[in-house]
Amino acid sequence: MKNGTEVNEFILLGLTVAPELQAPLFAIFTLIYLITLTGNLGMVMLIQLDSRLHTPMYFFLSNLSLVDFGSSSAVTPKVMAGFLMRNNVISYNACVLQMFFFILFATVDSYLLASMAYDRYAAVCKPLHYPTIMTKSVSACLAMGSYVIGIFNASLQVGDVFRFSFCMSNVVHHFFCDIPAVRILACSNKHISELILSLLSSFHIAFALIIILISYMFIFITILKMRSRGGYQKALTTCASHLIAVSTFYGTVIIMYLQPHSSHSMDTDKFTSVFYTMIIPMLNPVVYSLRNKEVKNALKRVVKKEKSCLG
Repeated sequence: MKNGTEVNEFILLGLTVAPELQAPLFAIFTLIYLITLTGNLGMVMLIQLDSRLHTPMYFFLSNLSLVDFGSSSAVTPKVMAGFLMRNNVISYNACVLQMFFFILFATVDSYLLASMAYDRYAAVCKPLHYPTIMTKSVSACLAMGSYVIGIFNASLQVGDVFRFSFCMSNVVHHFFCDIPAVRILACSNKHISELILSLLSSFHIAFALIIILISYMFIFITILKMRSRGGYQKALTTCASHLIAVSTFYGTVIIMYLQPHSSHSMDTDKFTSVFYTMIIPMLNPVVYSLRNKEVKNALKRVVKKEKSCLG
């Protein structure tokens, strides 16, 4: 392709070109997506149906489930279509939209986890003032702020990537339109763009992570001061699921986006991306349901209610 030629579509190389792996991988990713869809939308419905779960913590959890569903839906269906139809072509506009929604949901996910950490801090460290600290309006503002920041971050980063002309190639060494994989195809000087991505990613990751770490620092100090074994265990149980979600999310994001540019390997990045685009959205509802007695009890109540209605 000559300089100045417009790219109308991109070719995604996908996870593998081996024909014998296409059908098994299609089956695996279809199962993962169905579990993700069922788990996250099921969590949202359960929280809406059970009035006992109408608390700030579960309000954030329902938003997190919606975001995880959206994040997976931005990527997984296209990957499944590629395995099934052996067609990995994605139009320019579809690539822009996929990148935008993926960054949007990833950013919102990060700030929702930070909001949930603050909620846990208020519940454990300020239990008597919790109802006045975490009001419905405060919860709504924190959630809305997460979406606004997500839209702003996605718009800025996608706009920065697609202001370049792609005159060298239109083959994306990835299974979806991720920033590093698409940006490398640009024929312009990408140094400033890489710096912007690094600074923005570092800021959003660090800012949300600092809020989480400070919240949990105060939580652990409060827990260590507890004399009641029952209160100690309740506080730990309250935070356990959130800590698991935070560890898996930030662990993979830091590995992916904050490692030195020189150490990036596209093949390694692809398999790391599978984890945070498909596996984490599938695992989050499982983690929160299996380790949470309130969710289990709510599910039992909803099932019992449905059986009584049908009977």
